[in-house]
Amino acid sequence: MPSSNKVRKVTSENYPTDAGREGELIFRLVYQQAGCKKPVFRLWLSSMEENAIREGFAHLKPSTEYDALYNAALCRERADWMVGINASRLFSCLYGQPLAVGRVMTPVLAMTVVREAAIAAFVPEKFYTVDLELTSGCTASSCRIPEKSVAENLLEACRKEMVATIQRITRKEKSENPPPLYDLTTLQRDANRLLGYSAQQTLDYVQSLYEKKLTTYPRTDSCYITDDDEEMLEELTEALEVFLDITPADVDEAVPRTRRTVSREKVNDHHAILPTRSMLQADLDALPKGEQNVLKLIIARTLMAVSKPFRYLETLLTTICAGEEFTAKGKEILEEGWKAVERKVLADILNRKQELTALPNAAENECGILNAELKEGQTSPPKHFTEDTLLSAMQAAGADSMPEGVERQGIGTPATRAATIEKLVQKGFLERKGSKKTKVLLPTDKGKALITVMPEEIQSADMTSDWEAKLLQIERGEMEPGEFMTEINTMITELVKNTEMKKGANALMKSKIIGVCPNCSKPVVEREKGWFCENRECRFVLWKDNAFFKRLGKRLDAHVADKLLRDGRVRLKDCKSVKGKTYNATVLLGTETDGRSKFSLEFEGGC
Repeated sequence: MPSSNKVRKVTSENYPTDAGREGELIFRLVYQQAGCKKPVFRLWLSSMEENAIREGFAHLKPSTEYDALYNAALCRERADWMVGINASRLFSCLYGQPLAVGRVMTPVLAMTVVREAAIAAFVPEKFYTVDLELTSGCTASSCRIPEKSVAENLLEACRKEMVATIQRITRKEKSENPPPLYDLTTLQRDANRLLGYSAQQTLDYVQSLYEKKLTTYPRTDSCYITDDDEEMLEELTEALEVFLDITPADVDEAVPRTRRTVSREKVNDHHAILPTRSMLQADLDALPKGEQNVLKLIIARTLMAVSKPFRYLETLLTTICAGEEFTAKGKEILEEGWKAVERKVLADILNRKQELTALPNAAENECGILNAELKEGQTSPPKHFTEDTLLSAMQAAGADSMPEGVERQGIGTPATRAATIEKLVQKGFLERKGSKKTKVLLPTDKGKALITVMPEEIQSADMTSDWEAKLLQIERGEMEPGEFMTEINTMITELVKNTEMKKGANALMKSKIIGVCPNCSKPVVEREKGWFCENRECRFVLWKDNAFFKRLGKRLDAHVADKLLRDGRVRLKDCKSVKGKTYNATVLLGTETDGRSKFSLEFEGGC
């Protein structure tokens, strides 16, 4: 290097990781692994607007001021690791099979098991109503009547009178505020409810949109923006309205329409998910269909959030016949507000045809009864969890017992909730059932068995609430990290010492037998990663992630494993050679001298 070139000596470092507990932890771990000893200053940003960035750089703080935040993050990470590794090994050893146990995963599984138990125990109860078709042009209904004979008597009495007296007509103006901007969990819920996408699919789509610079950062738990971003959102809104040819409603100039979306206190690491200005110039038709649909949801939600409230007139009509009260309700739109945006932008997704029905004009006097009939119904059980409702339950779990000011509400984080659900499915604790668009999440027999043997403190969301309260104390300097970790260590030690196999649990935890081992003739059972011989001294296993079948362009699934164990062979069509050619062949199953499985090919025609 020429002597004239000056080399700037770096005397300190600035770090702009996420403005939160986990962002602090990520930087400190990298800093320590790099062996860096230089002084460090923290750049704290929740907005990427130029003025916010300049403000952040003007007020850099020494990293030591965030030591308590780092200590809280480190305690959370270590506690999760300690619970997961010890509880998983404990229950795996007790019940002789690999079982994954964790602070987040196990309570989520428990939610589904409890819900299915409630559905199974539910006993529907019949009820009856009497409906009166009035000459005023509406239908009034009685309250629910448990006994059929009582309802029939009322029906008979009404048919005798054939006159009802309208006692009250109450008209009340109501409104629904616009929905907030999207955080990740709410976006995943809507995408599941409206499009049938799994939480992981939605995360993959929005991550791809972010990498293409079409949306802002997706892994956020905030539905708000900071005041630094308000001007940006106003400009973006105007551009989106032009882009979609939407005429905005009259706006109150005194109060910016974006004001409802602003809350600096409710923005932690990242603000709500928004489309970017770059999106306006992009070729959206070139995007995959899934990304198009998710982007459409984000665009619609952005415009809805800054729109006027939906206003309507609700009318309640009350009549008396045969000494009983009958009611009719009607709604009339006064101002569509944000629902006009929803209707225009999401028309193809919503597929809604139901309109609000207004009650016809009527006066408080007697009116005739054109017809009276008996209607039968029954109470409904709780609904099975979908990904939409399970995500909602995860977000709300333990929220009532969490103190104000905690960084995370519920169990899991927006970034990890999808992965938690996928992990439960992958490990065979949950399964998806239903149509392509509407799938429910059901616990498997294995999942139910795991929750049956699991102690209450592990399967309850209360553990997370307790941790968050204490982590907040650590952040505030009100609790020493060592005290928290000592409590965790004591809890795990007691769990390991005091937990015993539950009586009768062997029957619950019994693995599914699919065949007989060709090496030692013992049962072969299915586990997470393959089909294993129950004889622990035998080395026979059929791995699900099987290299031999991969080379053939095939996968070893349950059907193939069953055929191999039953017949010792399985015929495969359209296998692929290294050069890409297809052929048919039969795979033969054998064993090595040490008991391990081996495969060979038998080609059709003897080739």
